[in-house]
Amino acid sequence: MKLFLTVFLFCSTVFAQGNQIYIKLGDAKTKKSMLAIAPLQYFGSPTGSFQAVGSELYNTITNDLDVSSYFQIMSPKGFVETGSPGIKPFPTDPKGFRFESWNAIKAEFLIRGGYSVAGNDVSLEIYVYHVPQNKLLFGKKYNGSANIIRKVAHAFANDMLKELTGKEGPFLSKMVVSSDRNVAPAKEIFMMDWDGANPKRISEHRSISLSPAWSFDGKKVAYTAFVQKSRSKQRNADLYLYDVETQSRRALSTKSGMNSGASFHPDNRHVYLTVSQGGTPDIFKLNLDGSVVSQVTKGPFGAMNVEPNISLDGSKIAFSSDRAGKPMVYVMNSDGSSAKRLTMVGQFNSSPSFSPDGSKIAFAGQVGNNFDIYVMDSNGGNMIKITSANRPNGRPANNEDPSFSPDGRFIMFTSDRTGKNQVYIATADGTEERRITQDRNNYYKPRWSQNLN
Repeated sequence: MKLFLTVFLFCSTVFAQGNQIYIKLGDAKTKKSMLAIAPLQYFGSPTGSFQAVGSELYNTITNDLDVSSYFQIMSPKGFVETGSPGIKPFPTDPKGFRFESWNAIKAEFLIRGGYSVAGNDVSLEIYVYHVPQNKLLFGKKYNGSANIIRKVAHAFANDMLKELTGKEGPFLSKMVVSSDRNVAPAKEIFMMDWDGANPKRISEHRSISLSPAWSFDGKKVAYTAFVQKSRSKQRNADLYLYDVETQSRRALSTKSGMNSGASFHPDNRHVYLTVSQGGTPDIFKLNLDGSVVSQVTKGPFGAMNVEPNISLDGSKIAFSSDRAGKPMVYVMNSDGSSAKRLTMVGQFNSSPSFSPDGSKIAFAGQVGNNFDIYVMDSNGGNMIKITSANRPNGRPANNEDPSFSPDGRFIMFTSDRTGKNQVYIATADGTEERRITQDRNNYYKPRWSQNLN
């Protein structure tokens, strides 16, 4: 958050009542807290855009906190408060709200806030109260320009979860994804907010671009594009590096054959990828100038080794390999030593993804004719299936390409349950699931960033 406040010249004041944790991680599985979000009040002279700004702030905050899975958002239709009291309680504010009105409808937490718009500047002052104790938990003032009001809302939702649970939310994150959005039959790489808002195309190959990956600092994206060679006129699967700040891209690995499945090292200076060089696909480690540091895997016996995904501490790599016959998920040390098979689910296991703390791995497993998302401990234990859905024709849907949220509580994936490949998220235990993209396009291999300032 500090970088975010500095970059956008936010100034903030925080009021918190001790370090008590009001919601324990995991409690939402059995009981959600009742949360009332009062309509945001407008401070200042009316402008042409103030109502739209208020709606964007309110709707973004509400969606974030609803998705968090910790709260049952109470309908404003059930609010019994009369008049338009202030955002602070009586008697702190002689015209303030009364806790009695919110105790009466059994609200546990209450959000009250107000905002102002002056030219291109927006200010949000917002408070979180614990109603049973008539107590202020958290208050903060956010200032920024009108073009980042969704970031203001996401920042507040992150901060609120940090105050109530001790762990920051994932709402300042983004995703990168391959899609045929407005480019079919081609596929290009798109960047967007985690909730599907603000899509932006970042590749321009007029071809097939796939398998994007974030650097851990969020400054770079690697992806594979099938690019036509000027001499041979044939297309090769080359690895590209996109710079988020300069919006420029350059080729990183163009060896003949496949250069794909990139995963950044946590030092943000190296990348792991699969290179076939016209033969068997193996995993290599590269510098960001494209030079090879090392070949991490070599077979054995001509086996395919693909889809590397490195843990946040840089010590382990999960990957897919057919070295035992069927493609399954393995884990090894980052230098390629001590490879160990983890899965035996059906006939095909792919796309392993570490959780941020390295304790879990998600992957796609094919049993019968469809794929589903599975989650297991990083040693292969305690495996659970977290998806199950049917397509419009009644046949089982494919759920693939898992990627963990920066807080580790959610998994993003694609599903063809609507007839098109759309992006969904689910809690890591599979108890809740939501659709993120809401269109008729196709999306492939989404990757969730860390929180970005």
